[in-house]
Amino acid sequence: MRAFFAVFILCAASLLCTVSARADDPIDTTRTMIEEQIKAFLKDDAETAYSFAAPGIKAMYPDKNLFFAMVKKSYEPVYHPGNYAFGRSQSIDNGALIYHEVLISGRDGKDWTAIYQITRQPDGTYRINGVQIMPDADSKGI
Repeated sequence: MRAFFAVFILCAASLLCTVSARADDPIDTTRTMIEEQIKAFLKDDAETAYSFAAPGIKAMYPDKNLFFAMVKKSYEPVYHPGNYAFGRSQSIDNGALIYHEVLISGRDGKDWTAIYQITRQPDGTYRINGVQIMPDADSKGI
C-alpha cells in the first residue's frame, strides 16, 4: 500500500510540474492573449483590446479610442473575424519574440492570414507589437 501511495504521489507531482511548465509556455501564453484580444474586439471593448498592445503601439496610438478606430479601419478581419484558427507559431530567443499565424475567414467571406508579432516586456509579460494581414489564408510560413 505504501508503494502505491508513493507512486501516486510521484505521478501527481510529475503532472503538476508538467502543467506548470506548459502554463509558462510563451506560445500558449501569447496564443491565449491573441484570443482574448479578438474577444475584446468582438465585444467592442476598446479598453481590454488596447491593454494587449505593446508600448510602441501605445506610443503611436496614445488613446484607446484612437487605437480602436485604427483597428476598425485597417484591420477589419482581425477586428471582427467570422472564424479564425491558429496556424504556425515561432518562438525566437527563448520567447523574447513570438510570431503567430492566424488564419481568418472574414465576415465578408474573404480569407486572410494575420501574422502577429509579440514581444516579451522587461517585466516578463507579453504584448502585441504588430499585426500584418494578407489576403488569402494559404499558409506562407513565418
